[in-house]
Parts: sequence; structure tokens; C-alpha cells
Amino acid sequence: MYRSDKPIGFWSAVSMGIGAMVGAGIFALLGEASAISGSAVYISFIIGGIIALFSGYSLGKLGARYPAAGGIVEYLTQAWGSGFFTGAMSIMLYLAAVVSLSLIAKAFGNYAFTFLPEGTNPLWHHAFSVGIVLLFVIINLQGAKDVAIWERLTVAIKFAVLSGLAIAGILYLRPELLSPSLYPPVKDIFFSLSITFFAYEGFRVITNTAEDMPDPARTLPRAMATAILLVMLLYVAVAFAVFGNLPTAKVIASRDYALAEAALPIFGHLGFVVVAVAALISTASSINANLYAVTNVTYQLARDGELPAAFGQPIGHSREGLVISGLLVILLSLLFDLSQIASIGSISILFVHAITHLGHLRLVKETGASRLLVGLAALLSLVAMGLALVYVSQRSDTVVQVLAGFVAVAAGMEFLLQTFHGRRVLPRFPGT
Repeated sequence: MYRSDKPIGFWSAVSMGIGAMVGAGIFALLGEASAISGSAVYISFIIGGIIALFSGYSLGKLGARYPAAGGIVEYLTQAWGSGFFTGAMSIMLYLAAVVSLSLIAKAFGNYAFTFLPEGTNPLWHHAFSVGIVLLFVIINLQGAKDVAIWERLTVAIKFAVLSGLAIAGILYLRPELLSPSLYPPVKDIFFSLSITFFAYEGFRVITNTAEDMPDPARTLPRAMATAILLVMLLYVAVAFAVFGNLPTAKVIASRDYALAEAALPIFGHLGFVVVAVAALISTASSINANLYAVTNVTYQLARDGELPAAFGQPIGHSREGLVISGLLVILLSLLFDLSQIASIGSISILFVHAITHLGHLRLVKETGASRLLVGLAALLSLVAMGLALVYVSQRSDTVVQVLAGFVAVAAGMEFLLQTFHGRRVLPRFPGT
């Protein structure tokens, strides 16, 4: 197995997980989630975190047993074998990654728009979203450089800003604004999982570091749980700070930039600007990093015959998958609003996670995992997905239609690839 010169230790893995989770999601989704669950959104973040913890346990055990950079794609192969089903699930994972990028681009556009004068044409929202994606597609076409220092810096900035906002907000909060009498019906709190779970979806990147861990069997599960717990604590604290200083109606009215708006009563206009700038830095950094990651994933999938060969063809100093993915991100960001994008992403990720956990039940003797905990991970993912589907189907048929379209595209593409081009059958992991 490949080992890097700088092995990933416990805290390095935790930092990477926090950086992946505490990205654009919390900046973009808090306001959207509050439109469903109001000031009780912190409960939704707790429930979403618990689901992530069970999923993290299952994925951590899989990553410890099969320490491959492919992450979930590798686990699907181990559980279900190489074939149509695994290929279709891999394509679903790719589509979910594109959805995630479109949400980040949308968030960048919303926060950038706050710096323009009042009365500015709202089309600038789209201009900023499209522009930032095009910018980083062009930059990535020039070739990848080591951006590890920059990424660590942006993680430190956004974590510091959010922590500062949370601490100050809690110190100055008005308890009456958090009164349970203001909470919506309980079902709405569960329905908001269709959005809040998406703020945790980045935890799975920790599994991709397993190859570089000296002792993944011990380090990976602990790092996964620690990262999720710390992020859950941060999200709940931020939710308290926001809803303890702003009425729910005001948070919903400013949902596109709710965190910056929450800084106003605490720090004044300067606080608004600092949070908005931190959001821009965070989202821009996430777009750059995720475009690079998606390009690598599409190259891997194209090489294995799970995506068309065009995705792996060279262009500039990158691959055509970068350009194709960038265009798909732009299209989704123009067609859907934040809540729709978050719902599509959450349901897609929960579906793939549930399939992965169900597959894990076939491998528990090899991974040494608890069948009960893995079963709970699968059950909770399926329940959360079901609740999200019920909610979005009541609000609009659009999201359900898009999800059905994703499944159809993934299945159709895999069928065509196997029929006309064949597919390389990947060997089982050594020792299995």
C-alpha cells in the first residue's frame, strides 16, 4: 500500500474533516433551514449530527479495513462487487458532488451581492455564482499547485470567525427569542433534516486519508467521531447565537446571508462585513478545492469505465472532466434555489450512504464493526431520506423529478457504458 512521506495523524485527519464540513454549508443553509424549523433549527443540527455519527462509525470501520483513496466507491465495490449497481452508485456520488459545488457557488453569489448598493439588479447573484466557477475552472486548467497552506489558513479563518460569532452571540443572547413557545410543529424540525444534514456531508472525506494513516484501524474511527462532534457543537452554538439575537422572521428574511445579518446587533456593520468576507473566502476556497477533487474523481471513474472516456481526456494541464463538471455546476446554480439544491444533495448523499451501510452489513466479519450500529446507520439514513422526500414532495414536485432524473441518468449511463464500451472489473481488495 502507498504511504506518503508525511503520514496523516489523528489531529490532521480531524482538521481535514472539520475543514470539509465547516465550509459553505453553514454560511448558506442556516437561513434556509430556519424557514422550516424556525428557532428550533439547533435541534435539527443535533439530529443531523447524530445521523452523521452513526454513518461516520460505519464508514470509519470500512475505511480502516479498506484504506483506499476511493473511499465510498471502494466500499461499494467490496460490498456489492464490480458491476452495474456499483457503477450506477458511483455516478450518483459524482452527481451529488456536483450538486454540492452548485450550492457553494450559489452561496458565494449571495454573499458577494451584499457588497453591492441597494437596488442593484438581482441578476448579479447569478453573475457572481457563474463568475467564481468559471474563474476556478480556468485556474485549474493551468495546472494544480500545492495549496495545502492556503487551505489550512482558510479553515482557521472561518472556524475562528464562526467561533467568535457563536461565543459573542451566546453572551449577548435574549432568552425570550429561544422560547420553546416559538417553535414550529415537531414534524417541521424533522423535515428540516432535508437541509441541515447537508452541512455535515463533508465528513466522508476523512476516509480518503486512510491510505496515509500509520494505524487506520485505530485512528480513522476516532478522527471521524471527533470531527463530527466538534462540528455539531459549533453548529449548535452558532444557531443559538443567531436565533438568540435575531427574531426568526428576520433570519428568514435575510436567509441568503443570515450569519452576516446576525453579526449586526453584536458587532455592528464591521461584524457584518467580517462575516460576509469570511463567507466569500470560505466558499471560494471550497469551490477551488472541490473542483480539483471532482476532476480527480471523474478521471478515476472514466479510467474504470464508470464515466465516458471524455471525462479523462487531457485539456490544458487538467482533464475534460473539469470543464464538464464546471458547466454542470453552473447549470444547477442557475436552475435551482438554495433549499432545492440542499434537498437534492442531502437526499442523494443519504441514499448512497444507506446503500453503503447496507452493504457493510455483509462485511461486518471483515471490518469488526458492530452489526447493530451499522444497522442503525442504515436505518437512520433511510428514515432521514424518507422524511426529506415527504417534505419536498409536499412543497414541490421539482426536487423529486430531479432526483428521479439523477437515478435515471446514473442507471442509463452505466448501462450504455457496459453495453457499448465494456467496463473494467476492479479486483477485490488484497486479502479479501
